[in-house]
Amino acid sequence: MQTIICIGEALIDMICTDKGKTLEAGEHFLKKTGGAPTNVAAAIAALGGRVELAAKVGADPFGQQLIHTMQEFGVNTQWMCSSKEHFTTFAFVSLKEDGERDFVFNRGADGHLMEQEITDILNNGTGIVHFGSATAFLPGPLKTTYTNLLTEAKTKNCFVSFDPNYRHLLFAHRQQSFIEQSLQFLKVSNFFKVSDEEAMLLSGKSTVNDAANWLLKYTDATFCITLGREGTLLCFQQQQILIPSIKVEVVDTTGAGDAFVGAVLYQLSCLEKNELPQLPAHQWQEIVLNANKAGARTCAYMGAMEAFKYLSSDIFKA
Repeated sequence: MQTIICIGEALIDMICTDKGKTLEAGEHFLKKTGGAPTNVAAAIAALGGRVELAAKVGADPFGQQLIHTMQEFGVNTQWMCSSKEHFTTFAFVSLKEDGERDFVFNRGADGHLMEQEITDILNNGTGIVHFGSATAFLPGPLKTTYTNLLTEAKTKNCFVSFDPNYRHLLFAHRQQSFIEQSLQFLKVSNFFKVSDEEAMLLSGKSTVNDAANWLLKYTDATFCITLGREGTLLCFQQQQILIPSIKVEVVDTTGAGDAFVGAVLYQLSCLEKNELPQLPAHQWQEIVLNANKAGARTCAYMGAMEAFKYLSSDIFKA
């Protein structure tokens, strides 16, 4: 089994449970471990994969919570660094009466992951590297670390996975920068996952079909465009194949996309490295169908980490 490296933010989500209240008016908050690459790493470990997380947290109780949560799932945390200078990153979110989100991002340690702190991360035969952190495109040391690891991963012939994880509340005034940086990763990735909105944003097209066609010309990667209840569009060697969604009574969609990516990478890690560039369409279809099952299982529970406790490779047999 190949080792998977996930790099990016590990943070604490503070979710206001007072419905319809702004953050100013809200009084009750639910504390959850989060961060897209952190979720992906947990999902991979829950499925039985070999995974390591490169991220920076504060040397505080919340950073310890993040590290301990990863360890409980079986994620290797040797590359999770603790900072005495910076507090763990927080994201405060509430849903207002008009349906819009009230959001405050209190960035701390996650943006300060230094390149020298993960110098030897790819020196132990890592096969797959996943880049799934929108915050890595914000200014700071993580941005340099992130992009330089991409270059190293390609140099060492690692399989590169990417999920842009666009967050409008973070990039409303720097959208073009996000697009340009994402396109650099799409160009050299072996696999990437985007939502339908992200596909249209990055391609500049107004329909999913046009976006898929544009992306097929732009990159040689195999990629998936998630369409919610409509399924997942698998784009492979100039083909577009719709993989059906799995019916489930939705409780919470948080982490479903991360579970999807984690399931794809887990299945790829079970194969030999030299097999990955030659996978046939039918095998990719099976991988994506199984990933849809993982995403659906996650939707049946409240909160990503809670859902991942019920995630195992046994669901692929159902």
